[in-house]
Amino acid sequence: MLPLWMFPVDANATLIIFRLLRDPFASQNGIRSLETSQHLSPDRWSGEKNSLATSMPNKPYGVPTTYSSRHVDIKSPPCRLPSPQQPSCLSSSQPSLIPHCDMSPALDYFTNATTVTPTQNGRARHLEAHPAALEGDAYYNSRLDPANYREGPLSSNPATRLRQMLARPGIVVAPGICDGISARCALEAGFNCLYQSGAATTASRLGQPDLAIATLNDFVDAASMVCSLDPTVPVIADADTGFGGPTMVARTVTKYAKAGVAALHIEDQVQTKRCGHLLGKQVVSREEFLTRIRAAVLARDSIPGGSDFVIIARTDSAQVLGMEEAVTRLKLAAHVGADVCFIEGVRTREALESTVAALAPKPVLVNVISGGLTPSFTSGEAEAMGAKIIIFSLVSCVAMIHAVRAAMHSLKKTGTDFASAQGMDPKAFFKVMGLDAVVEFDARAGGSAFQTI
Repeated sequence: MLPLWMFPVDANATLIIFRLLRDPFASQNGIRSLETSQHLSPDRWSGEKNSLATSMPNKPYGVPTTYSSRHVDIKSPPCRLPSPQQPSCLSSSQPSLIPHCDMSPALDYFTNATTVTPTQNGRARHLEAHPAALEGDAYYNSRLDPANYREGPLSSNPATRLRQMLARPGIVVAPGICDGISARCALEAGFNCLYQSGAATTASRLGQPDLAIATLNDFVDAASMVCSLDPTVPVIADADTGFGGPTMVARTVTKYAKAGVAALHIEDQVQTKRCGHLLGKQVVSREEFLTRIRAAVLARDSIPGGSDFVIIARTDSAQVLGMEEAVTRLKLAAHVGADVCFIEGVRTREALESTVAALAPKPVLVNVISGGLTPSFTSGEAEAMGAKIIIFSLVSCVAMIHAVRAAMHSLKKTGTDFASAQGMDPKAFFKVMGLDAVVEFDARAGGSAFQTI
């Protein structure tokens, strides 16, 4: 007989084995429970009197914890935010040591593809309408109150400037950029805010589709370069799902802030995510989404000296679970500290207007992609409907594909690039890339290498 330690087992099987060693007659029930459940329920886990259970923290999961810093005292709300019609998997009379939420398939109502919705004990739970009130203390940081940003000159700090823009009249229009050329063109056109699209970054840096292929370092490197072109212009950057658990979400916030990014958005898709305007999306439970947002807020508030970095909560659940659930998730995200709310794939004007009204006074971001799920709102139309930020994620990438395709076809056909160049010589090209500023700086510093260009 092989020794016990040679068998590969997971935590659940280990607990069953411990039971068998203590009581051989428990084998029938123990094995049956292992076969019928992939997870130990919270009650079973908390009832285990063994070293695995006793090594867990003494404080029950979901008990509020007060976090202190020299800038703000934050009392985090429980991970489970109760509502008047709280489903059983979000509230329990018996506290558990670990969160427990199985996943089972539900239908995307635009396709027959399956997606994920939270369940308890393998049964799909009822998704209630958004709660009339939220229990527990809502996150509040007096230093970040919008009233502090409504007056005075625009700051040279991009995060502070973005907060000033959000607190003052007018919609923030942020074109999607994908590289240095598109960023330079956007700045030349006079835009005062840029959007670093995850899809555009993946396409430009890797030549790949937006299917969770790019890494945190890919995103940070791209954003850092864009932010360096004009450090005063706010850059809103896509951070996908935060690239992992709470610790990775915190690391993402820190790296983005160090790169000069003004804001990021974190979504509730599963780690193997896809572009928000593709079908067949899957989303995580409310609890996991709120954990991501809370981790981002705590990381921002832990930055030495204080930070105006903006946390944007994005939900992709509208196409999976419906608009009511999407609005609920964003209300809960705002409750735990999100600064801006972002529903991806808003299908109608009425849906956008009702979303803005439901989430007021939180600013709402809308993403417009030509041919995507959201109607092609103009910035003026979006502002009239109450949106505070509008991004055009793929404006640069799509234009680039059309232009480069035409140029390549012309070169292939004619054997020259004269037509596609449209009279732009190298110096004119480099002027768009900031030639004059570099030459001027070199001369001011006493350099002489670029006196003649």
